[in-house]
Amino acid sequence: MSSKIKVKAGNVEIGGGAPISVQSMLNIPSTDIEGSVAQAVQLEKAGCEIIRLAIPDMEAVKLIEAIKKEVSVPLVADIHFDYRLALESAAAGIDKVRINPGNIGGDDRVHQVVKACQSRSIPIRIGVNSGSLEKHILAKYGSPTAEALCESALYHASLLEKFDFHDIVLSMKSSTVGTMIKAYELASEKCDYPLHLGVTEAGTERMGLIKSAAGLSSLLLRGIGDTVRVSLTADPVKEVYAAKDILRAIDIDTSGIKFISCPTCGRTRIDLIGIANEVQERLRNVDKNITVAVMGCIVNGPGEAKEADIGIAGGDGVGLIFKKGEIVRKVAEEQLVDALMEEITKI
Repeated sequence: MSSKIKVKAGNVEIGGGAPISVQSMLNIPSTDIEGSVAQAVQLEKAGCEIIRLAIPDMEAVKLIEAIKKEVSVPLVADIHFDYRLALESAAAGIDKVRINPGNIGGDDRVHQVVKACQSRSIPIRIGVNSGSLEKHILAKYGSPTAEALCESALYHASLLEKFDFHDIVLSMKSSTVGTMIKAYELASEKCDYPLHLGVTEAGTERMGLIKSAAGLSSLLLRGIGDTVRVSLTADPVKEVYAAKDILRAIDIDTSGIKFISCPTCGRTRIDLIGIANEVQERLRNVDKNITVAVMGCIVNGPGEAKEADIGIAGGDGVGLIFKKGEIVRKVAEEQLVDALMEEITKI
Protein backbone atom coordinates (compact mmCIF):
# COMPACT_ATOMS: atom_id res chain seq x y z
CA MET A 1 0.00 0.00 0.00
CA SER A 2 2.88 2.34 -0.72
CA SER A 3 1.50 5.74 -1.69
CA LYS A 4 0.37 6.23 -5.27
CA ILE A 5 1.77 9.74 -5.42
CA LYS A 6 5.52 10.09 -5.87
CA VAL A 7 7.42 13.25 -4.95
CA LYS A 8 11.07 14.05 -5.39
CA ALA A 9 13.32 15.80 -2.88
CA GLY A 10 16.54 16.58 -4.66
CA ASN A 11 17.76 13.25 -6.02
CA VAL A 12 15.59 11.08 -3.74
CA GLU A 13 12.15 9.83 -4.73
CA ILE A 14 9.53 9.36 -1.99
CA GLY A 15 6.41 7.25 -2.48
CA GLY A 16 4.95 5.64 -5.56
CA GLY A 17 6.94 2.46 -5.07
CA ALA A 18 10.30 4.14 -4.53
CA PRO A 19 12.64 2.49 -1.97
CA ILE A 20 12.09 3.43 1.69
CA SER A 21 14.45 6.33 2.42
CA VAL A 22 16.17 7.00 5.75
CA GLN A 23 16.12 10.46 7.31
CA SER A 24 17.68 12.18 10.29
CA MET A 25 17.98 15.70 11.65
CA LEU A 26 20.93 17.83 12.69
CA ASN A 27 21.08 18.57 16.42
CA ILE A 28 23.95 21.06 16.37
CA PRO A 29 22.79 24.63 17.24
CA SER A 30 21.79 26.40 14.04
CA THR A 31 24.22 29.19 14.93
CA ASP A 32 27.13 26.77 14.55
CA ILE A 33 27.52 26.53 10.79
CA GLU A 34 30.85 24.69 10.87
CA GLY A 35 29.55 22.12 13.36
CA SER A 36 26.33 21.65 11.38
CA VAL A 37 28.26 21.04 8.17
CA ALA A 38 30.51 18.51 9.91
CA GLN A 39 27.51 16.63 11.30
CA ALA A 40 25.80 16.59 7.91
CA VAL A 41 28.93 15.03 6.41
CA GLN A 42 28.91 12.37 9.15
CA LEU A 43 25.25 11.59 8.47
CA GLU A 44 25.85 11.18 4.75
CA LYS A 45 28.77 8.81 5.43
CA ALA A 46 26.52 6.79 7.76
CA GLY A 47 24.00 6.30 4.95
CA CYS A 48 21.46 9.02 5.71
CA GLU A 49 19.49 9.74 2.53
CA ILE A 50 17.63 12.92 3.58
CA ILE A 51 18.87 15.44 6.16
CA ARG A 52 16.58 17.86 7.97
CA LEU A 53 17.78 21.05 9.62
CA ALA A 54 15.99 23.55 11.82
CA ILE A 55 15.55 27.03 10.34
CA PRO A 56 14.42 29.06 13.36
CA ASP A 57 15.41 32.47 11.94
CA MET A 58 16.79 34.19 8.85
CA GLU A 59 20.38 33.74 10.01
CA ALA A 60 19.90 29.98 9.89
CA VAL A 61 19.12 30.11 6.16
CA LYS A 62 22.89 30.43 5.63
CA LEU A 63 23.19 26.80 6.69
CA ILE A 64 21.58 25.62 3.46
CA GLU A 65 24.26 26.84 1.08
CA ALA A 66 27.07 25.87 3.45
CA ILE A 67 25.83 22.29 3.86
CA LYS A 68 24.96 21.80 0.18
CA LYS A 69 28.58 22.53 -0.71
CA GLU A 70 29.72 19.51 1.31
CA VAL A 71 26.99 16.85 0.94
CA SER A 72 24.99 15.53 -1.98
CA VAL A 73 21.92 14.27 -0.09
CA PRO A 74 18.77 16.42 -0.16
CA LEU A 75 18.13 18.90 2.65
CA VAL A 76 14.82 19.65 4.37
CA ALA A 77 14.12 23.00 6.04
CA ASP A 78 12.20 22.55 9.29
CA ILE A 79 10.06 25.67 9.68
CA HIS A 80 7.45 26.79 12.17
CA PHE A 81 5.07 29.77 11.96
CA ASP A 82 7.12 32.23 9.84
CA TYR A 83 6.27 31.75 6.14
CA ARG A 84 9.15 34.05 5.14
CA LEU A 85 11.63 31.42 6.32
CA ALA A 86 10.12 29.02 3.80
CA LEU A 87 10.43 31.58 1.01
CA GLU A 88 14.08 32.31 1.83
CA SER A 89 14.90 28.62 2.20
CA ALA A 90 13.40 27.90 -1.21
CA ALA A 91 15.45 30.69 -2.73
CA ALA A 92 18.58 29.32 -1.02
CA GLY A 93 18.18 25.95 -2.73
CA ILE A 94 16.44 23.77 -0.15
CA ASP A 95 15.17 20.44 -1.52
CA LYS A 96 12.10 20.04 0.69
CA VAL A 97 10.19 22.09 3.25
CA ARG A 98 8.60 20.86 6.46
CA ILE A 99 5.83 23.20 7.50
CA ASN A 100 2.22 23.18 8.69
CA PRO A 101 0.30 25.53 6.36
CA GLY A 102 -2.32 26.30 8.99
CA ASN A 103 0.32 27.79 11.28
CA ILE A 104 1.82 30.36 8.93
CA GLY A 105 -1.09 32.74 8.46
CA GLY A 106 -3.83 33.30 5.88
CA ASP A 107 -4.31 32.10 2.32
CA ASP A 108 -2.02 34.76 0.88
CA ARG A 109 0.96 33.51 2.88
CA VAL A 110 0.21 29.90 2.10
CA HIS A 111 -0.09 30.79 -1.58
CA GLN A 112 3.29 32.53 -1.55
CA VAL A 113 4.94 29.42 -0.10
CA VAL A 114 3.16 27.21 -2.65
CA LYS A 115 4.34 29.38 -5.56
CA ALA A 116 7.92 29.39 -4.25
CA CYS A 117 7.89 25.60 -3.99
CA GLN A 118 6.00 24.93 -7.22
CA SER A 119 8.40 27.00 -9.29
CA ARG A 120 11.37 25.00 -7.96
CA SER A 121 9.70 21.55 -7.70
CA ILE A 122 10.13 21.52 -3.92
CA PRO A 123 7.82 19.14 -2.02
CA ILE A 124 6.27 20.09 1.31
CA ARG A 125 6.02 17.78 4.28
CA ILE A 126 3.16 18.43 6.64
CA GLY A 127 4.32 17.39 10.09
CA VAL A 128 1.55 16.82 12.62
CA ASN A 129 2.10 15.56 16.15
CA SER A 130 0.20 15.31 19.42
CA GLY A 131 1.26 18.78 20.52
CA SER A 132 0.39 20.61 17.30
CA LEU A 133 -3.31 19.84 16.94
CA GLU A 134 -5.68 22.68 16.14
CA LYS A 135 -8.04 23.74 18.93
CA HIS A 136 -11.18 22.82 17.01
CA ILE A 137 -9.85 19.33 16.22
CA LEU A 138 -8.68 18.77 19.79
CA ALA A 139 -12.08 19.88 21.06
CA LYS A 140 -13.82 17.51 18.66
CA TYR A 141 -11.89 14.41 19.79
CA GLY A 142 -11.07 15.43 23.36
CA SER A 143 -7.43 14.30 23.15
CA PRO A 144 -4.73 13.73 20.53
CA THR A 145 -6.24 10.52 19.17
CA ALA A 146 -5.20 8.82 15.95
CA GLU A 147 -8.33 10.18 14.28
CA ALA A 148 -7.43 13.70 15.41
CA LEU A 149 -3.88 13.41 14.05
CA CYS A 150 -5.10 12.15 10.69
CA GLU A 151 -7.79 14.82 10.40
CA SER A 152 -5.25 17.54 11.21
CA ALA A 153 -2.82 16.30 8.56
CA LEU A 154 -5.54 16.16 5.91
CA TYR A 155 -6.78 19.62 6.93
CA HIS A 156 -3.30 21.07 6.35
CA ALA A 157 -3.06 19.24 3.03
CA SER A 158 -6.36 20.83 1.94
CA LEU A 159 -4.82 24.28 2.45
CA LEU A 160 -2.22 23.41 -0.17
CA GLU A 161 -4.61 21.54 -2.46
CA LYS A 162 -6.77 24.63 -2.95
CA PHE A 163 -3.80 26.13 -4.80
CA ASP A 164 -3.39 22.96 -6.87
CA PHE A 165 -0.31 21.82 -4.95
CA HIS A 166 0.04 18.06 -4.50
CA ASP A 167 3.76 17.44 -3.94
CA ILE A 168 2.93 16.66 -0.32
CA VAL A 169 4.32 14.22 2.25
CA LEU A 170 2.36 13.60 5.45
CA SER A 171 3.53 12.64 8.92
CA MET A 172 1.36 12.02 11.98
CA LYS A 173 3.77 11.26 14.78
CA SER A 174 2.90 10.36 18.35
CA SER A 175 5.03 9.25 21.28
CA THR A 176 2.43 6.52 21.86
CA VAL A 177 3.17 3.67 19.46
CA GLY A 178 -0.43 2.43 19.14
CA THR A 179 -1.72 5.92 18.34
CA MET A 180 0.98 6.46 15.76
CA ILE A 181 0.23 3.15 14.05
CA LYS A 182 -3.50 3.81 13.84
CA ALA A 183 -3.02 7.37 12.56
CA TYR A 184 -0.93 6.15 9.64
CA GLU A 185 -3.38 3.33 8.95
CA LEU A 186 -6.17 5.89 8.66
CA ALA A 187 -4.12 8.18 6.44
CA SER A 188 -3.18 5.33 4.11
CA GLU A 189 -6.90 4.64 3.64
CA LYS A 190 -7.91 8.27 3.12
CA CYS A 191 -5.21 9.66 0.81
CA ASP A 192 -2.51 8.76 -1.71
CA TYR A 193 0.22 11.02 -0.36
CA PRO A 194 3.60 9.58 0.68
CA LEU A 195 3.86 8.95 4.42
CA HIS A 196 6.85 9.87 6.55
CA LEU A 197 6.88 7.42 9.47
CA GLY A 198 8.20 8.03 12.96
CA VAL A 199 7.53 7.73 16.66
CA THR A 200 8.15 11.19 18.05
CA GLU A 201 9.88 11.80 21.37
CA ALA A 202 10.65 8.07 21.42
CA GLY A 203 13.29 8.43 24.12
CA THR A 204 16.95 7.68 24.63
CA GLU A 205 18.89 5.22 22.52
CA ARG A 206 17.62 1.94 23.99
CA MET A 207 13.92 2.65 24.50
CA GLY A 208 13.70 4.92 21.49
CA LEU A 209 14.95 2.14 19.26
CA ILE A 210 12.50 -0.37 20.74
CA LYS A 211 9.49 1.94 20.30
CA SER A 212 10.55 2.94 16.80
CA ALA A 213 11.10 -0.67 15.73
CA ALA A 214 7.65 -1.60 17.03
CA GLY A 215 5.88 1.27 15.28
CA LEU A 216 7.78 1.32 11.99
CA SER A 217 7.84 -2.45 11.50
CA SER A 218 4.12 -2.84 12.11
CA LEU A 219 3.39 -0.41 9.29
CA LEU A 220 6.18 -1.18 6.84
CA LEU A 221 5.48 -4.91 6.86
CA ARG A 222 1.97 -4.09 5.60
CA GLY A 223 3.25 -1.74 2.91
CA ILE A 224 2.40 1.48 4.75
CA GLY A 225 5.09 4.17 4.73
CA ASP A 226 7.57 5.65 2.28
CA THR A 227 10.33 7.30 4.33
CA VAL A 228 11.37 6.92 7.97
CA ARG A 229 13.10 8.66 10.81
CA VAL A 230 14.05 7.01 14.09
CA SER A 231 13.94 9.80 16.70
CA LEU A 232 16.49 9.23 19.46
CA THR A 233 17.82 11.45 22.23
CA ALA A 234 21.28 10.58 20.94
CA ASP A 235 23.78 11.26 18.18
CA PRO A 236 21.81 11.50 14.90
CA VAL A 237 24.24 9.03 13.31
CA LYS A 238 22.78 6.43 15.68
CA GLU A 239 19.32 7.28 14.29
CA VAL A 240 20.54 6.37 10.82
CA TYR A 241 22.11 3.11 11.97
CA ALA A 242 18.92 2.24 13.88
CA ALA A 243 16.67 2.93 10.89
CA LYS A 244 18.85 0.89 8.57
CA ASP A 245 18.99 -1.96 11.07
CA ILE A 246 15.18 -1.96 11.32
CA LEU A 247 14.82 -2.08 7.53
CA ARG A 248 17.29 -4.97 7.34
CA ALA A 249 15.66 -6.81 10.24
CA ILE A 250 12.34 -6.96 8.37
CA ASP A 251 14.02 -7.66 5.00
CA ILE A 252 12.92 -4.44 3.35
CA ASP A 253 16.57 -3.53 2.85
CA THR A 254 18.43 -6.65 1.76
CA SER A 255 21.69 -4.88 0.95
CA GLY A 256 24.78 -4.98 3.11
CA ILE A 257 25.72 -7.31 5.93
CA LYS A 258 23.11 -9.50 7.60
CA PHE A 259 24.47 -10.24 11.08
CA ILE A 260 23.27 -13.07 13.29
CA SER A 261 24.54 -14.25 16.67
CA CYS A 262 23.32 -16.69 19.28
CA PRO A 263 22.30 -15.66 22.83
CA THR A 264 25.01 -17.86 24.43
CA CYS A 265 24.46 -20.62 26.98
CA GLY A 266 26.36 -22.81 29.43
CA ARG A 267 28.22 -24.49 26.56
CA THR A 268 29.99 -21.24 25.63
CA ARG A 269 33.72 -21.17 26.41
CA ILE A 270 34.77 -17.93 24.71
CA ASP A 271 33.87 -14.27 25.28
CA LEU A 272 31.07 -14.45 22.74
CA ILE A 273 29.35 -11.22 23.81
CA GLY A 274 32.55 -9.19 23.43
CA ILE A 275 33.42 -10.89 20.14
CA ALA A 276 29.92 -10.39 18.70
CA ASN A 277 29.95 -6.68 19.58
CA GLU A 278 33.40 -6.20 18.06
CA VAL A 279 32.50 -8.06 14.88
CA GLN A 280 29.26 -6.13 14.42
CA GLU A 281 31.06 -2.80 14.86
CA ARG A 282 33.84 -3.74 12.43
CA LEU A 283 31.24 -4.83 9.88
CA ARG A 284 29.39 -1.51 10.06
CA ASN A 285 30.97 -0.11 6.90
CA VAL A 286 31.61 -3.36 5.03
CA ASP A 287 29.76 -3.19 1.72
CA LYS A 288 29.07 -6.86 1.00
CA ASN A 289 25.72 -8.61 0.64
CA ILE A 290 26.54 -11.56 2.90
CA THR A 291 25.33 -13.17 6.12
CA VAL A 292 27.83 -13.31 8.98
CA ALA A 293 27.20 -15.49 12.04
CA VAL A 294 28.83 -15.37 15.48
CA MET A 295 27.84 -18.49 17.40
CA GLY A 296 28.80 -19.75 20.83
CA CYS A 297 29.52 -23.43 20.20
CA ILE A 298 29.61 -26.20 17.63
CA VAL A 299 25.89 -26.92 18.20
CA ASN A 300 24.88 -23.41 17.10
CA GLY A 301 27.74 -22.93 14.68
CA PRO A 302 28.08 -24.89 11.45
CA GLY A 303 24.80 -26.60 12.32
CA GLU A 304 22.15 -23.97 13.04
CA ALA A 305 23.98 -21.24 11.12
CA LYS A 306 24.95 -23.37 8.12
CA GLU A 307 23.14 -20.99 5.77
CA ALA A 308 25.47 -18.14 6.75
CA ASP A 309 28.10 -17.21 4.17
CA ILE A 310 30.71 -17.13 6.90
CA GLY A 311 30.79 -17.40 10.66
CA ILE A 312 32.48 -18.21 13.95
CA ALA A 313 31.71 -21.15 16.22
CA GLY A 314 33.23 -20.97 19.68
CA GLY A 315 35.28 -23.71 21.34
CA ASP A 316 37.30 -23.91 24.57
CA GLY A 317 39.48 -20.81 24.19
CA VAL A 318 39.47 -21.25 20.43
CA GLY A 319 37.03 -20.76 17.59
CA LEU A 320 36.15 -22.35 14.30
CA ILE A 321 35.65 -20.31 11.16
CA PHE A 322 33.12 -21.86 8.81
CA LYS A 323 31.63 -21.05 5.41
CA LYS A 324 28.19 -22.38 4.47
CA GLY A 325 28.41 -24.92 7.30
CA GLU A 326 31.87 -26.19 6.29
CA ILE A 327 34.74 -25.66 8.74
CA VAL A 328 37.58 -23.61 7.22
CA ARG A 329 40.06 -23.42 10.10
CA LYS A 330 40.58 -23.30 13.86
CA VAL A 331 41.86 -20.06 15.42
CA ALA A 332 42.92 -18.97 18.93
CA GLU A 333 40.29 -16.84 20.66
CA GLU A 334 42.41 -13.67 20.71
CA GLN A 335 42.93 -13.90 16.92
CA LEU A 336 39.38 -14.89 16.04
CA VAL A 337 37.94 -11.53 15.02
CA ASP A 338 40.94 -10.59 12.88
CA ALA A 339 40.85 -13.99 11.20
CA LEU A 340 37.14 -13.65 10.49
CA MET A 341 37.58 -10.19 8.97
CA GLU A 342 40.44 -11.52 6.86
CA GLU A 343 38.21 -14.28 5.47
CA ILE A 344 35.41 -11.78 4.80
CA THR A 345 37.71 -9.70 2.60
CA LYS A 346 38.21 -12.77 0.41
CA ILE A 347 34.48 -13.17 -0.29
